[in-house]
Parts: sequence; structure tokens; C-alpha cells
Amino acid sequence: MAKNNPYTLVFGKQPIQSIPRPVETQEVMDAFLNEPATQQIYMITGVRGCGKTVFMTEVANKLKEHDGWEVLELSTSQDLLTSMAESLTQENRFTKLFKQGLGVTVAGFGFQFNGKTEVTSPRVLISEALKVLKKHNKKLLICIDEVVSNDYMKEFVSVFQILLREDYPIYLLMTGLYENINDLRNEKNLTFLYRAPEIRMRALNKGAMVENYMSNLSISGDDAEEMAKLTKGYSFAFQVLGYFTFRHENDYRKAVSEYRQYLEEYVYEKIWSELSRGDRNLLYAVAKSKTGKVKEIKEIMGVNNNQYTPYRDRMIKKMLLDGSEYGYLRITLPLFEDYVIRSYTDY
Repeated sequence: MAKNNPYTLVFGKQPIQSIPRPVETQEVMDAFLNEPATQQIYMITGVRGCGKTVFMTEVANKLKEHDGWEVLELSTSQDLLTSMAESLTQENRFTKLFKQGLGVTVAGFGFQFNGKTEVTSPRVLISEALKVLKKHNKKLLICIDEVVSNDYMKEFVSVFQILLREDYPIYLLMTGLYENINDLRNEKNLTFLYRAPEIRMRALNKGAMVENYMSNLSISGDDAEEMAKLTKGYSFAFQVLGYFTFRHENDYRKAVSEYRQYLEEYVYEKIWSELSRGDRNLLYAVAKSKTGKVKEIKEIMGVNNNQYTPYRDRMIKKMLLDGSEYGYLRITLPLFEDYVIRSYTDY
């Protein structure tokens, strides 16, 4: 019987093979499980395909293993408060709690007291449901993937802030691109999000990738090292290169062409389309630079320091550039230099 491919090309799905992030995972787990909790909200950010959704899912699954934790996933494409209220008042795992000696049942989209149904606002319904959860020593984790700064999200975060002040057992994990989370934080009434901790999805551990490739592809340590280098620790690239290498009977050299094409068509074209002209100018200069030195990059761009700094800062925050080494800039994504140079000359 043929062995199934252990790697996946599907975005956001929990893969069969993944590289754990133990430090980040433990940070969130410790903060949420501490009594009292030291944090009740985390924002998970990073470039497309860096593993934000997979990380959030992993944390949620670990919390489910602890007694008293319930997880609810919400979508920013819907009215978040209404969706949350409907889940809390209609899903059996929650409604059965209302019947346990509290004299309250749920009928439709409202609470029933002494046989009379009170249909009320989602905000009130959520508060009443959370009171019941708290009485039963339950904690509720809300997971929202790929947040955007729309009206649904603004209203939800505003109410979430109130629920925190009222000391309800509610927790929040949000994933999102830097620019979307930043837009949300800059809303006039939501600046409390600046105090919320941020988990940034940096490069995967190289040693863990090497071990994984060796184990699943039956290749030499040298080949696994070269594969890990080719991914630059980018989570989606780790999956894509593994997938096509498996398809080519464990020869990663034969997989490189498809690997490059897949990254470009499914990730890089989207990233490039969302960049401003100034952002593209900077990335092109970094890609063309032979040394990565800031001085050379500014010369290629033909700009002074004041013109250069805003673009540099934004590209680092978007995690497209690495500026950790003083005086140097590096592109973070694998094979993105070539794509940038080709795309820049075409537009």
C-alpha cells in the first residue's frame, strides 16, 4: 500500500506534519491557565502562510484538554456578537448548563424565565450565558482567524473589553496580518489592544525541520539541511517543499521548480499586489543589493534616511524584511528575491 504524502498544500488546515512552537505555545498557555490569568487576549501576527491559524488551533486544542474549557470559533464575515450569542444559547454543550439548577432554559434566541421567553440583545444574552459558565467554573476561549477592521469586529472588541472589566471567564485569540491588526488597534475606542500581547510567527526552528524531513522523507542529513535552508523557516514553504519532494520520490532538487511556482502563484502574487510603490522600491533595492547593507540599499533606491525609514519600519512589521542585524536588511521569504526582481521590472 502506497504511503500517503505527509505534507499538505492547504492553507490554514492543521497539517499531519508540523513544527511546534513550544516557547510561544507555553507563553499563551501559562498566561491563560494561571490563577488569576495574567492575560486574557493574544494577537497572533505574521506574513501570509507563516502558520498563524495552525498555531491558534494548536493552542485551542491544548486548552480543550483542560477541564472546564470551551472553545468557540467566530468569523469576521458575520455579525460576531450575534453569532456568539446564538452559539451560547443554542448549542447543546452550553444550553445543558442552564438546566442545572439555575431555573433558566433557552428557547430560540432568548432566555426563558418561568415559561416566558425574553428575546433580548446579543450583548445581554452573552452576559447572561457567561454568568452561567462562571457559576459552573467554565472558561470560554474565542478564536477569530484573519481579523479585519470592519464594523462587526470593532463592535465585538468593544464589547469584549466590557466583558473583561466585568470579570467574566472569557479569553480571546486573534490571528491577522500586521496591517489589519494595526488598523483595529488604531480605532478610537479600541486602543486597549495596544496593551494586548502579540505573538509574532517567526521562522521555524531549523533543527526541527531537518529532523522532520529526515524522518518523513528518508533522506540524508545533508539533503535535509539544504531543504531547510531553501524554506528559510517559512511555515508554508516547509509544507510545500516537503510535499513536492515526496512526489518526486524524495529528490528535493527535482521539486524546486514546482516549489518556486507554487509559492509565487499562491502567496507571493497576493503579497506583491498589496504593496505600495514605496514598499516595492525598498524590496527591490534589498533584492538587488549584494551586501544587504542599509547604505547600499538607500543608494539603489536613491533616497535619504527620512524617506527610507517609514518603508523600512513597515516592511519589518509586516515581517517581509529582517532588520535584526544592525545596518543590514534581509528578505525573510524563500526565493522571494528573484520574484521581486522579476515583478518589479514588469510593473
